[in-house]
Amino acid sequence: MIRELLFGFLLIHSSLAKHLHVHPGNSKPTRRTRLQAITGPGPDPGKKWLTLHGREPLVIAQGGFPGLFPDSSGAGYAAAIAMGVIGTLKYCNLQLTKDNLGVCLPNVKLDNCTNAATRFPKHQRRYSVNGRDIDGWFPLDFTIDEIMKEIRLIQNIYSRASVFDFVYPLLQPDSVFGMEPKGHLWLNVQNDAFWSSHQLNVIRYIDESKQYFVADYISSPEIGFLKAVAASKTFDRIKTKLVFRFLTLAEVEPTYKETYGALLKKLAMIKTFASGIFVPKNYVWPVGKDGYLQPTTTLVADAHREGLEVYVAGFASDTFSSYNYSYDPEAEYLQFVDNSQFSVDGVVTEFPGSASNAIACLAQSPKPTKKVVDALIISHNGASIDYAGCTDLAYKKAIDDGADIIDCNVQMTKDGVAFCLDSADLLGKTNAAMAFMDRSTSVPEIQPKNGVFTFDVTWTEIKSVKPLIQNPFQSGGLLRNPKSKNAGTFLKVPEFLELAKKNASTGILIGIQNAAYLASKKGLDILQSVNDALKNAKLNPKQQILIQSDDTSILEKFKNSNPTYQRVLLFSKPISDAPKPVTDNIKKYADAVNVVKKSIMPESKIYITNGATKIVEQMHAANISVYVSGFSTETLSMQLDFYSDPYIELVSFIAEGIDGVITDNPKTASAFLRSPCVDPNSKAPFVFQPIRPGDYLAQVEPTVLPPASTPIPPLRVTDVVDPPLPPVNAAARKEADSDKSGGDGGGGSESGQRRMAVDVVATMLLLIVVFFLMGC
Repeated sequence: MIRELLFGFLLIHSSLAKHLHVHPGNSKPTRRTRLQAITGPGPDPGKKWLTLHGREPLVIAQGGFPGLFPDSSGAGYAAAIAMGVIGTLKYCNLQLTKDNLGVCLPNVKLDNCTNAATRFPKHQRRYSVNGRDIDGWFPLDFTIDEIMKEIRLIQNIYSRASVFDFVYPLLQPDSVFGMEPKGHLWLNVQNDAFWSSHQLNVIRYIDESKQYFVADYISSPEIGFLKAVAASKTFDRIKTKLVFRFLTLAEVEPTYKETYGALLKKLAMIKTFASGIFVPKNYVWPVGKDGYLQPTTTLVADAHREGLEVYVAGFASDTFSSYNYSYDPEAEYLQFVDNSQFSVDGVVTEFPGSASNAIACLAQSPKPTKKVVDALIISHNGASIDYAGCTDLAYKKAIDDGADIIDCNVQMTKDGVAFCLDSADLLGKTNAAMAFMDRSTSVPEIQPKNGVFTFDVTWTEIKSVKPLIQNPFQSGGLLRNPKSKNAGTFLKVPEFLELAKKNASTGILIGIQNAAYLASKKGLDILQSVNDALKNAKLNPKQQILIQSDDTSILEKFKNSNPTYQRVLLFSKPISDAPKPVTDNIKKYADAVNVVKKSIMPESKIYITNGATKIVEQMHAANISVYVSGFSTETLSMQLDFYSDPYIELVSFIAEGIDGVITDNPKTASAFLRSPCVDPNSKAPFVFQPIRPGDYLAQVEPTVLPPASTPIPPLRVTDVVDPPLPPVNAAARKEADSDKSGGDGGGGSESGQRRMAVDVVATMLLLIVVFFLMGC
């Protein structure tokens, strides 16, 4: 069964040939591949590392791939082999059964990682483990036959997918070892003293299992156990390395009765019985209470000086680590293996694919100027994962990070100033809620909820509020760069164009929406404002100019007046099918479309891809480019079968033939598209591996699937073609000009009185609350 699982996963992850290679017999690369004429050399096999022995850091797959599959499952180990670099070590956390046989489990208890509690409700026990009384179900109360026949694994971290629960049996170390022709295994023995107190013997189990497997590494937080292993007559020092595992600084090691913090100062003593140490991440790179990295410790240098290798644990792509990484998991690995001071000797990770990507494809890579795959990197509000969107800082970082195109969604102020902001509503993007709450209105033509709209305030007033970084996944506890949440300045369109002009290799995307409403209800001509700004900017002729809108009448205007601009039709909601009459009509107005990710890979109700649509194929047949929006690096921005890895997500979408990515994090997209590992013609042993949409969903038991979502109907021509734009309402403009509440000279009397009244009421309420609290 284990070999069948491995074979299935190797099939799933061998899809590069189907997705990315040039079709045989065709000397010209197809548009689907988007490859440049050159072929990259692949990852450099001759990299020089700052590890103890100068070798590439090891990837140790903790429990297989528990980011998606239950910890220590056959499917998880198979996925780790399929997606990891050659030599990826399978990590087994050893537990013992009643008959002194081993199983791989993440915890000494069965109840939080298996269904033992429901299968054997009367087997709950209380045991003392390292001086603490623990209630639960324990493997030592079951024989190996009972465990293998009756108990199944479940996901032990409840925020992760549970769709593969109750499917996979527990595995013994020899089964894990034998999943590859040349087995590799890291055996961690966490609680030898506990097993010994119950007349179970780990060393005897290891000795008796030598005909089935020999571990490459044995780790333990107990010095006495490691010394006993080293003293064993059957211990092979050439085949197996012993590694001392450090727990938290305050915990006490059971043999020497000293804290692990104290033992850090005795590395020379540890070298007498171990060849390496195994530590939590914060032993090397501490993270402050504010979520930012602190200066590195000297631990790696100190350990290397004593001849000890250093292995670091605690890597998981779906958990927060530090704001410094902008939620890019590969960036965290690079911090540990590719800095100018040191490299750890291995990383113990729950997402071995991400670690492999970082080490094999991104570490020690020179910064190439040419992309391996010819797809555009388009920013979404600049580098909005690091700074408030549409500010000077966000745009400058997007340029520095390698964006081909920076974007400006144009909004209009009451006094006719065109500037960059994601939408016309100031709420959520600025601190305008307090300053302009009296301006909150309902505009159904713009959005269903109330808002404070840019066309109801002046430019001077907008400059008085602070930008606010957007946190689209705040409900999941994922915040963006809080230290800089209000940093930066909003830019007028001419200022945005001037910034782009200074970087001749950077193109621009101008987004225009709500033109009909602005013209008819507010007397504002957004098209004229954009045209004037572009004309006056005198951009470099080589710079790409994209005009984007969800309104075909706007695109038609630019087609007639500026035919050299690329026109992009925006679909802000998912689409599933674009029949030829629809694409023929789109082509009349647009050269490209901007669609959301679900339009390419629909999402099932369990957040796993549900196959792929034919949108790219249909658009390409009409000679329409496809840009895809919604890319970021937070794990919650991705469907589960991308393994919480933005590089796996990117390569999977590139494999579908898209022409550009629109992303909050251009740095990650740039690193990906410039890596030799993205080249499908590479002869290197490791490259970025896409998933095949729908493959993982096919492995889920049908009985656990919720009802399917209602299919999205195909696009119709009436969904695409918009009516002509109305003329600019001169009366509305005249009314706005006569309103003395606006202008650069300050607020008018009526608006100011309303705001003052609100401020007075708010102040009085605050005083009442303070008085009440003081009285209590």
